[in-house]
Amino acid sequence: MWFKNLQLYRLPRPWNIDLASFEEQLARGPFAKCPSNQPLSRGWTPPRRDEALVFALNRQWLIALAVEQRLLPSSVINEEAAERAAAIEAQQGYAPGRKQLKELRERVTEELMPRAFTRRRHTFVWLDPINGWCAIDAASQAKAEEVIEHLRHCLDEFPLQPLHTQLSPQSAMSGWLAEGEGPAGFSIDRDCELKAIGEEKAAVRYVRHPLGDEIGGEIKAHLAAGKLPTRLALTWSDRISFVLSEKLEVKRLAFLDLLKEEAEKSAANADEQFDADFALMTGELSRFLPQLIAALGGEQSAAA
Repeated sequence: MWFKNLQLYRLPRPWNIDLASFEEQLARGPFAKCPSNQPLSRGWTPPRRDEALVFALNRQWLIALAVEQRLLPSSVINEEAAERAAAIEAQQGYAPGRKQLKELRERVTEELMPRAFTRRRHTFVWLDPINGWCAIDAASQAKAEEVIEHLRHCLDEFPLQPLHTQLSPQSAMSGWLAEGEGPAGFSIDRDCELKAIGEEKAAVRYVRHPLGDEIGGEIKAHLAAGKLPTRLALTWSDRISFVLSEKLEVKRLAFLDLLKEEAEKSAANADEQFDADFALMTGELSRFLPQLIAALGGEQSAAA
């Protein structure tokens, strides 16, 4: 139970909803297998091997959204529709019109949908109702919005807000790279991407490359030429490594091996392992996130 990405949002501090009420409202949208005539199904599923839709430990909550999708590529639909359109043309002596082709594709989709394979994925969400954190383990904002949409559908009220900092990540990362040093408590790692803001969007990427003096000079030249950082690999307190994006996304999140070993030593079975992993992960994130926000100049007020 270790998150690999963080899409970060803010809740009221504290968020005044009790656990029983929260779980009761989530039960309005449980997961069910995708019907044969539908392309997609989604809903809440127990994040742990029990029946509870919310896993709670040390006043930290974990939920999971399951999404099952039928895999029916448009190329398959178009190929079948083209064959049927050719047969209709041979029969009636002229090609089907636009409206007839559209109806034909819809009919093909309806017929093939029940025979399509399904793929299921899970997206986990960490909620800290005391300190007002909502973090979604999703690599893209689109996947996070999928979770938020279903939360808003199920909950009576969900006062979620985007996270905004005084300094934009791009501005902060530019300063760190120009100085050749990360902010207090952070060190710069070996991955970086810079992009020009012109129409061509010229990009320079350094992958697993020491960003020392020689490369540092190159990076400063790119910054002087108008390129801006879009991704930068960092390490916090020798405990968490990650990549910060221009959109304030935390990607490629990796926890120190020593932390995972500590969790493994304290666990006697799979359930205890899950508990230990979650407790250590949320404890580390609760210390890491405030320092990350401080490195970006602090949090903007809601009024701002």
